[in-house]
Amino acid sequence: MIPSRFAKIAHSLIMSGLMSFVISGISSFRALGASYDTVQAWLSGWPLTWAVAFPVVLVVSPLSHRIVKTLTKDD
Repeated sequence: MIPSRFAKIAHSLIMSGLMSFVISGISSFRALGASYDTVQAWLSGWPLTWAVAFPVVLVVSPLSHRIVKTLTKDD
């Protein structure tokens, strides 16, 4: 198991991986249409997308949390 002190980093890693996978897939299919080549392009391009998305999520996440805290109130 991963120690809880790494929870934010683990969350960012998983979130950025899932989101970049879905978004790069949608972008690939929209740009290239549905074909075997599209799947290959998607899966070969996804790691680069994830490599960009992960540090972006790490940097943007605290800002997002502050915005949500401002927009919400305690019950």
